Amino acid sequence: MVIGLSGCSAFAVAAAHAETVPEALAKAYQSNPQLNAERARQRATDENVPQAMAGYRPQIAATLGYGLQAVRNLLVDNTIAGATLKPWTIGVTVTQTLYNGNKTANSVRVAEAQVQSGREALRNVGQGVLLDAVIAYTNVLANQSLVEAQRANVTSLKETLGIAQKRLNAGDVTPTDASQAEARLARGQADLNAAEVNLAISQATYMQVIGQAPQRLSPAEPMDRLLPRSREDAIAQAFKGHPAVIAAGFDVDVATTTIKLAESSLLPTVTLQGSASRSRDSDPTLGTFGTDQASIVGQLNAPIYDGGLAAAQTRQAKELSTQSRLVLDQVRNQARTAATAAWVSNEGAKTAVSAAEAEVRAAGVALQGVLRETQSGQRTTVDALNAQQDLVSAKARLIGSQRDRVIASYSLLSAIGRLDVKSLGLNTPDYLPEVHYHQVRDAWHGLRTPSGQ
Repeated sequence: MVIGLSGCSAFAVAAAHAETVPEALAKAYQSNPQLNAERARQRATDENVPQAMAGYRPQIAATLGYGLQAVRNLLVDNTIAGATLKPWTIGVTVTQTLYNGNKTANSVRVAEAQVQSGREALRNVGQGVLLDAVIAYTNVLANQSLVEAQRANVTSLKETLGIAQKRLNAGDVTPTDASQAEARLARGQADLNAAEVNLAISQATYMQVIGQAPQRLSPAEPMDRLLPRSREDAIAQAFKGHPAVIAAGFDVDVATTTIKLAESSLLPTVTLQGSASRSRDSDPTLGTFGTDQASIVGQLNAPIYDGGLAAAQTRQAKELSTQSRLVLDQVRNQARTAATAAWVSNEGAKTAVSAAEAEVRAAGVALQGVLRETQSGQRTTVDALNAQQDLVSAKARLIGSQRDRVIASYSLLSAIGRLDVKSLGLNTPDYLPEVHYHQVRDAWHGLRTPSGQ
């Protein structure tokens, strides 16, 4: 069902080309600062994996020493021999960890689980941005329609005031009727001003969320074709597909693996170190003028007592794991509540639209009848004014109901985790966080990001 105001005012004026909801959502998906900032955060989270994998790789360090050394030697004949020496040393050391209590392996698992959780957090932010864009879009449409309705109301009230003044001059009505019409006109002008203010605010919000000022907007329609068929289905889809629930599951994996990571500090570490160096000394009194060295050394370090640090970290990790499981239960409960609320709101919005449409039709018929009866003297001016106000109020409720109907459908889509580019079929490339992940996961060196920074 196209959401507009047939019979009172369309949500948007038809044009050669008017922006649609999918086009606005595509722009927000591409340019929204909040969403782009979250993407940058996720790219930073990806770097935790190569940092963890560095534990598998050798560590290479080079040393170079050079200096000036003044030497005064006392010889056996009590003479002094002095010289200025220029000793230098160069060397390289390679260290490879062979075993560290599986600390590296568990660090990689933690980092990868953090990446998975971060991707779901990014998807959740994307849902929020798209829903904000829908709200901004429909608010502009609704406020445009409200402004049009209030302008039409002011025009009608001016006509009513003119008629009342003519009838007053003719002696058909009292000054009270003219004053009442004048008061209603003042109220209508105030309502028009308030509607124009709200429209300006909604246009600014549209600019903030979508990235450009609204021009001509097409009527919006609810996304019924993508919605679940029942409340139970909505809850099941929320449990299965909502990014907050999935992210909380990965957070449990992070916390569980962190226990093993803490326990690795209690296990021995085995390293292999190879080194080579060359040094030269120009002291003529020494028996040698240089030294070349090479060595390969294996080393085993076994912790005996660290003051209870590792034990405390392990206990702490276990408590955090318990907390993460409880948070997962909490998030699932929140997802159930959100899905239920979104389902009920969407169903209620359908009823509200139908009721508002019936009210507008009845109020329009009533106004026409009251106007005819006023002209024949069976009704007073205030009766006509009241009927006009009833119609304006009914139109405002219909506009709000139609806006709420669209927002409720998208909110339900968000509650079940399907408010995304793929589900909506938006004409924009989908941001794939795994692309950056694979670009940096096995990077051994390089200071530039894949984007060239």
